[in-house]
Amino acid sequence: MATKTKERAPFWTAPLIILLTVVVVGGAGFWFLFLRGPTPVQNTGTLTPEARAYVKNLALADVEMKAAESYMKNTLVEITGKITNNGDRTLRLVEINCVFYDPYGQLVLRERVPIVRRSGSPGLKAGETRGFRLPFDSMPSAWNQALPQLVIARIDFEN
Repeated sequence: MATKTKERAPFWTAPLIILLTVVVVGGAGFWFLFLRGPTPVQNTGTLTPEARAYVKNLALADVEMKAAESYMKNTLVEITGKITNNGDRTLRLVEINCVFYDPYGQLVLRERVPIVRRSGSPGLKAGETRGFRLPFDSMPSAWNQALPQLVIARIDFEN
């Protein structure tokens, strides 16, 4: 009577398969977390077609960020800069989305703030440059400490 003998795989194949799986999954995780970079934010504002066409006439310059600790032990972040209207129309309102990310490129805060608003003074005239200051007093602890992405969200024109 013949007996069947099972052929067994060498003892190192199971650990090798596990090691290869860990390397592939680890490499994919490393790429996803560190190498792909932040995903650009789509404009979630209310840009009209007219405003969308006019955005190319707006220029941000000298944008800087400063951080200080408040008396309440919170971090106060301030973004300053200048906006120039290179177009031929006067602007009553310009709002931007300030988009903050964590170290892994994930969105942690999006705040919409005005950088031009008509409050007693005329709007931003054609060819005019005006400074702006944006204070943020409640920053998420996961924020990566980098300058946020600034995206024009709304433009209102003078009549």
